[in-house]
Amino acid sequence: MTGQIIVLELTRLEAAHLSGLVGQFAELVDGAETSQGDPAIGRLAPDAYADAEAAREFRDLTEADLLDRRRDDAATVIATLAEASDIPDDPDDPALLEVVAVQLDQEATAAWLRTLAAIRLVLATRLGITDTDDHDADDPRFGIYDWLGYRLDGLVKVVDGIR
Repeated sequence: MTGQIIVLELTRLEAAHLSGLVGQFAELVDGAETSQGDPAIGRLAPDAYADAEAAREFRDLTEADLLDRRRDDAATVIATLAEASDIPDDPDDPALLEVVAVQLDQEATAAWLRTLAAIRLVLATRLGITDTDDHDADDPRFGIYDWLGYRLDGLVKVVDGIR
């Protein structure tokens, strides 16, 4: 994938919603130190060992760096969405449905993949999803989770096609 540019197409409304989700995710990660015991943070920085002492030691050594990378990745996604997520105030404006192209270089693509997957982990934790078939696709509470999965799957397929 070296040097390749991926073009991701989404509507301005999708871009604005995604930018908002990523912003909320960044806020969650920023508050991770005060969110001790939050299962979503636990999913973002899971224990590496079954032994409690070894897991704590590993977490002490790696969690801050891992969360910093997640924060940096979120900032990259927001930056790449900045122009595309600029939407009009009028909810009836047809520009909301305008398809825009977001160009992603290798670094941005990796940040997008990690961020979309991480947001899905957070949503799965909040919704109680433990298995991919563990939710009702007709339940609107799972719509964002499914939409992010659709976007993540599409991005993975594009990256796979480049390799």
